[in-house]
Amino acid sequence: MPYLFTAAVLLAGSVTTACAGELVLGDPRTMTFKPVEFTPPEPDRVVLDNGMVVYLLEDHELPLVTVSATMKTGSWLDPADKIGLASLTGALMRTGGGGGLSAEQVDEELEHFAGNVGISIGHESGSASLDVLKKDLKRGLQIFAGLLRAPAFDPERVEIAKLQALEGIRRRQDSPGSIVGREFMKLLYGPDHPTARETSIASITRITRDDLAAFHRNTIHPNGIILGVTGDFEKAEMLAALREVFGDWAKGTLPDLKIADVPDSEMAKPAIRFVNKETSQTHLRVGHLTIKENDPDYVALAIANDILGGSSFRSRLFNDVRTKRGLAYSVGSRLNSGIHDQGVWLMRAETKLVSTQEVVSRFVANIERMRTEPVTDQELAEAKEAYVNSFIFSFSSPSAIVSRLVDLEYDGLPKDFLQQIREKVLKLTREDVLAAAKKHLHPDRLKIVAVGSGESLPKVLSTFGEVKEIELSPEG
Repeated sequence: MPYLFTAAVLLAGSVTTACAGELVLGDPRTMTFKPVEFTPPEPDRVVLDNGMVVYLLEDHELPLVTVSATMKTGSWLDPADKIGLASLTGALMRTGGGGGLSAEQVDEELEHFAGNVGISIGHESGSASLDVLKKDLKRGLQIFAGLLRAPAFDPERVEIAKLQALEGIRRRQDSPGSIVGREFMKLLYGPDHPTARETSIASITRITRDDLAAFHRNTIHPNGIILGVTGDFEKAEMLAALREVFGDWAKGTLPDLKIADVPDSEMAKPAIRFVNKETSQTHLRVGHLTIKENDPDYVALAIANDILGGSSFRSRLFNDVRTKRGLAYSVGSRLNSGIHDQGVWLMRAETKLVSTQEVVSRFVANIERMRTEPVTDQELAEAKEAYVNSFIFSFSSPSAIVSRLVDLEYDGLPKDFLQQIREKVLKLTREDVLAAAKKHLHPDRLKIVAVGSGESLPKVLSTFGEVKEIELSPEG
């Protein structure tokens, strides 16, 4: 029986048990359910002689195989004058040919047997994937390995990719939502921080094919790659196939994944900025930097955020700002926390210009309430139940199970980290949530960014402190 279906049966069984005898009169709002208990299958972990880590989990339901790779590289390594180098390198590893094949030959072969390969490099890691029918696995692996090990960076494809990147830069001031998100990150981290800096026409123009080849050569090594393999295969045969295409790839010196924290003195400073752009609504971001995912208070803060604004229809912000006062159609909060970089906690809304001041005021009032009043028993129970019952979707398929383990190993976390989080959620109390909110939600540190009509926004926002304008540079 497929794994997801098994989990679904468990959940459905709980519903059936809870509803027995009340099929007509039972009120779904008053139903309670026991946490879903399940034991996900355990993938095999093998380390090749060159340091490449491989997770394998067989799934013979369909004649398909998926191979994913997480690579220790990222845009945090971009030189200051060539922002965008990592991203372009990842894109050209896929589109620029490799392994002795031209770009056109790679595309034609993959199209011939309906194989799919994707490669990209993000902020903290690179990723690659191969999806292929079992019968075409050998050739698919050869192409996949060739692109990872020896990308050709075809000069014509390099120029095309640069032109596409430049066009994206020229058009990125068109979207108010994109502008507010980028400027908020720059205000939080500083414009030159690896997490917030952005490409420019000058930085992309400077990048050469030699730069791409050097970035690949210096950062992509087998001992910095974790493979996840799922699908219709036999373990011994798969390991033999992987050793055939990757086994003679020599180890290299890995970059140190270390991203500097923003100094406490800068984190503590409140700031209010606006961008003058004619829009029908004010686009708002309000928040500050926060803890990482391995902080002892992470679980309590995550539940606090869920109650405040992360749970959409049942959150306080939704019910206060939208339902009760009708000030915004879209409103909520978000906690983005990882391991290698400081977390971000923010509140967001799109509202009318005349409502901007009141929305920010409601944001502040709701923060203060979280810091001074314990959440209700019902709020805590609903937040905990939502988390625990959604936990199963982290293990909904073999590929999801393997992906989680790959991510945890890449981040240096124990393989039962998610189970530990779940257990902490179950034990959480109202007092824990209140203590986390007092410690980690700081109304005196808020960074506020608003995109909207520049003539009125400064006056509207001045209630909360000194307002300064962000003047966007023309993009080409």
